[in-house]
Amino acid sequence: MNIDELKNTWNEDIVEETPEISIEQRNKLHLPLEKIRKNMRVEFWWIIGIFIFAFLVCSVCRPFKLQLYITVLIASMLLVTVFFFSKFFTLYNEISNPAPKTYDSLKDLVMQLNLNKQYYLSYYISFAPFLVCEILIVLEFIPWPKPLSELKIAVILIGSVVAGLFLLYLAGKFWFHRYYGRYIQYIESLLGELKR
Repeated sequence: MNIDELKNTWNEDIVEETPEISIEQRNKLHLPLEKIRKNMRVEFWWIIGIFIFAFLVCSVCRPFKLQLYITVLIASMLLVTVFFFSKFFTLYNEISNPAPKTYDSLKDLVMQLNLNKQYYLSYYISFAPFLVCEILIVLEFIPWPKPLSELKIAVILIGSVVAGLFLLYLAGKFWFHRYYGRYIQYIESLLGELKR
């Protein structure tokens, strides 16, 4: 092929435009996005309330050593929560903008929503180390009628961690599906309609 043939081929290529989303489809998209935003706001305020309550409970814990351990543990949980909620706020700001106007922007939105699903599950699972610390604090500070053997402590700790991880994962999946998943599925179905 010579240069002239390449130029002709280049000029003949038709650039396909990204399909636009109709106003009717944008209106269908508005409701699930608004529900997701509302649920994100509600969840944010619940988390703030939970942490305020947790720090208030810490302030009345005695002895001082127990109070210190619990306060440090809750402060660490707060740091993890701030990290993950910064990711959620990025999505919140993105879906606060008007509904996507093109197929590609809707596809990008669905990808962002699914990425945040992974963040959400990671958020719940990231509480496993805190669960271990809480169990250790309970084992340390609860007065037992007779001291626990090392085997009992190991069984309690390992059993609690395994059960806790399983429950954290299930809770994260359930919570996400209940408050976000069904709306994401609806948006994905709209994306499927546009693809046809």
